[in-house]
Amino acid sequence: MKNVQKYTRQFFTAPVSKRKWAEKSYIGKAPVWCSVDLRDGNQALVTPMDLSEKLEFFKELVRIGFKEIEIGFPAASETEYVFCRTLIEQGLIPDDVTIQVLTQSREHIIEKTFEALRGCKNAIVHLYNSTSLAQREQVFRKSRQEIIDIAVSGAKLCKEYRERYEGNFRFEYSPESFTGTEPDFALEICNAVLDVWQPSENDKVIINLPVTVQLSMPHIYADQVEYMCDNLRYRENVIVSLHPHNDRGCAVADTEMGLLAGADRVEGTLFGNGERTGNVDIITLALNMYSQGVEPELDFSDIPRITELYTRVTGMSVNERQPYSGKLVFAAFSGSHQDAIAKGMKWREEGRSEYWTVPYLPIDPTDVGRKYESDVIRINSQSGKGGIGYILETRFGYNLPKKMRECVGYLVKDISDHKHKELLPDEVYDIFMANFVDISSPIKIGETHFVQRDGIEATISFEYNGRRVTATDNGNGRLDAVSNALRSYTGRKFNINAYTEHALEVGSASKAVSYVEIVDGSGVHFWGTGIDNDIITSSVKALVSAVNNSLTHEKM
Repeated sequence: MKNVQKYTRQFFTAPVSKRKWAEKSYIGKAPVWCSVDLRDGNQALVTPMDLSEKLEFFKELVRIGFKEIEIGFPAASETEYVFCRTLIEQGLIPDDVTIQVLTQSREHIIEKTFEALRGCKNAIVHLYNSTSLAQREQVFRKSRQEIIDIAVSGAKLCKEYRERYEGNFRFEYSPESFTGTEPDFALEICNAVLDVWQPSENDKVIINLPVTVQLSMPHIYADQVEYMCDNLRYRENVIVSLHPHNDRGCAVADTEMGLLAGADRVEGTLFGNGERTGNVDIITLALNMYSQGVEPELDFSDIPRITELYTRVTGMSVNERQPYSGKLVFAAFSGSHQDAIAKGMKWREEGRSEYWTVPYLPIDPTDVGRKYESDVIRINSQSGKGGIGYILETRFGYNLPKKMRECVGYLVKDISDHKHKELLPDEVYDIFMANFVDISSPIKIGETHFVQRDGIEATISFEYNGRRVTATDNGNGRLDAVSNALRSYTGRKFNINAYTEHALEVGSASKAVSYVEIVDGSGVHFWGTGIDNDIITSSVKALVSAVNNSLTHEKM
C-alpha cells in the first residue's frame, strides 16, 4: 500500500517488570459492569433515541442486571438533562442501581451536572479531560502541568458541589485518550486527582482507563493497565475501570487482558455500539465468561428479546455473525459440522458428560433463547445427511436409518442447490413426505390378508396403473409374502435389503413408522416409508413406497 511511511507507533509502552497478567488463564469472576449505551452508545447513533426510547432501554438494562448505568451528559443538552430528571422524579431508578453522568472539568458544566442529579439517591459523577500527547500538542497546546491543573481543578469543584447536595455521590476520573498518553504522565495525573478526592473504604473512587482510540496490540494495553494498578495511590480504595473502543477490532481482547492485569470494572455497550467501530460488546464479554463456567452476573438468557428492542430503538442492526447474538452464529450449514453437532447432542442425551462439550457450539444455544431446529441445523446445498436427519428426527419424529439419511440427504441438497436457497425445516419435511412416505403410484395398496399356510400366505388387493388387481403368494414372513406377491404380479425384480420401525414420537405416539430398503435387479437401492396405526400395515406401506420409487425410476 502507498504512504505506509507516514504511520508510526502512537502508543507508549509501560515499564512493567513482570507481566503478571500473562500467567493467568481465565477471568475468575465478573467485573463491575457499567452500561454506557445511553451515553456513549446513544451519541454514536445517526438518530439519537428520544425520551420514551431511552426510558425503555434503561428499564431493559435494569432487567438484564446492570447496577451501574451511564445515562448521559446532562449539561450538554436539554434532552440529556430532561432524561436524567425524568428518571429521578418518576422514581425509575431502583435503590440498588447507580446512574452515572459525564462532565468536563469546567465549573458551569459541573454545576449543572449536580443540579441535574438533585434528589438522586446514588450517582457517579464521571469527570474527564484528554491527556494524550497528540491532544496536548495539537488540540490544547498545553504542557503536562497545565493538563494536570485542569483535572485537579475539576476534581476540587466536584468535591465542593457534592457537599451542597444530598445523596450518595461517588467520583470517577478518566484520562481520556489514555492509550496515547505516556504511562508516567497518566499515573501522575490520576494520582493528582486521587489526592484531591482522598478515596476511602466507604468512599471509593473509580479510575477509568479508556481505550479512546486503539493504538496498539492488546498485550500493550494490558501492560499499561498492570502498570497503573501497581502504582496508583490508595489502590485498595480505587476501582480500576476499562472502557475500550474497537478501532483495531480488539476491544474484547483488550478488556479481557485488562481484567487479567488487575482491573475491576468494565464500561461497554450491548452489541458493541459506539463511536467509529464501536465500544466493547458486553454481551460477548459476559458470555465468554459464561462459556468458561463463570457466572457473569448479567442475564442474557433471551438474546432475541434484547436484539429486538435494541434494533427498534436505536435503528442499528446486529450483524448475522455477531458473537453469540447474530442470527447465524450457531448455524451449521456444513455437512460435517451438522453431523458432529447431531452426534454431540446424542452423546449429551445419553448422559456421557455433565459439561457442555458439543462440537462447534461453544455454549448451548437454548441458554440464550435460541432454538436448535431453527437456529443451529440449517439446510442448504452444503448440508449433509446428519443435519437433515437431525431435523427430521428432532422436529418431526422420524429416526431414519443411516443409509436412508444419505438417500434423503442427497435429494434435499440437490433441491436446495437447484433453488439456490436455504430450505426451512418444514420444506425438508415436505420433500421427505412427497418422495418417500406412503407413495401410492403406480401401485396403490388396498386390503391385505394373511393366513398361516406353508409359512405365511399374503393376498393383496391393489390398483396398478389404474387397474384393480389381486395377487397372492407365500413367504417366510408377512413382509416377505407381500413382496413375493408384488414381484409375481409386476414382474419387477427386487429384494428387501433392510427394514426398521419405531413409534412416531412427534405428533402421535399411537402411530408406527416403518422404513424399507429394496435393491432392484440392477443393484440400485430404493427407500420407502410407511405410517399407520398398525405396525404390519405401516411396513407394507413402506415396502410399496420403495417399490413405487423403483418403478418410477425405471420409467425415467
